[in-house]
Amino acid sequence: MDLQNELTKRAEMFNTYWQQYLAIKKPTKLYEASQHLPAAGGKRIRPFLTLTCCESVSGDPTKALPLAAGLELIHNFTLVHDDIMDHSLLRRNLPAVHIKFGEPAAILAGDLLFAKAFESLLKTSVDFQTYKLLQYDFIDGIIAICEGQQLDMEFESRKTVTEQEYLDMIGKKTGALFELAGKGGAMIGGGTPPEVAALKTYGMTLGLAFQIWDDYLDMSSTATTLGKDIGNDIRNGKKTLIAVHSLTHATGQNKKHLDEVFGNHAASEDDVALVYDLFRDLGSIEYAQNRALALVNQAKDALKILKPSDAKELLYQLIEYTIQREK
Repeated sequence: MDLQNELTKRAEMFNTYWQQYLAIKKPTKLYEASQHLPAAGGKRIRPFLTLTCCESVSGDPTKALPLAAGLELIHNFTLVHDDIMDHSLLRRNLPAVHIKFGEPAAILAGDLLFAKAFESLLKTSVDFQTYKLLQYDFIDGIIAICEGQQLDMEFESRKTVTEQEYLDMIGKKTGALFELAGKGGAMIGGGTPPEVAALKTYGMTLGLAFQIWDDYLDMSSTATTLGKDIGNDIRNGKKTLIAVHSLTHATGQNKKHLDEVFGNHAASEDDVALVYDLFRDLGSIEYAQNRALALVNQAKDALKILKPSDAKELLYQLIEYTIQREK
């Protein structure tokens, strides 16, 4: 099977399904603000992962649509609020929600998406015990995201962060939803306990690799390609794995320059560009790439327990996509 074709096909199925949660009502501004990011597209990786993990254990992927919608609604909720906290101007090549609609409307739009996520989850057709476990996992995942975002912001004001602290943070902020997509999809599909555990591991390791690759793209891509601001991570002092490695290994003038520019909101484009060069010279970008590769190998190992199927093959292809994508 071809991953790009399947991503497109399943995204179309998913987009048709979750439109019911994005209908425009009154007050119009609130609903238009909540629809702004979802309507702009996105990779729909989390829904794809949920549906495919369900199918990989011989389940009916359409039964996983409510969970998939819930996860994507939560994901978009976090983007709306994150952009406010990060003072971002762009998202998906459009003005961020708070830029277009104002900060109060953006906060409310995020809250509405949050509520809609639970509305979606309610429509999951499984036995009560499975639903109860899914709901607990869903809540735990959201709590983890909040903890991860708080850690991410706290790290901005710290001079150094260890690699393990960084991994723990992205495990909460990004890995949690990937983990729930894998585990939840398998649960809805009727997977055995070992299969559910394997797809939980697959989801988390894939999520970690996905976030590290995002860090790499922020250092190597363009605003047009990514559809969001470039350089914000430098000016905000974001402790990405690349930054963590550089700040740990820089000495002399390199360390002095990093200390002056990293976290400086007034840093010029030239200053930011020089930091990018330092990241490369210190081997930090290559280090992050290799760390992502090690994680995807763990994800591959987790899939070995599954029976051969088209869905399993797609999960393997998704691993390669994670570390080859350009945005």
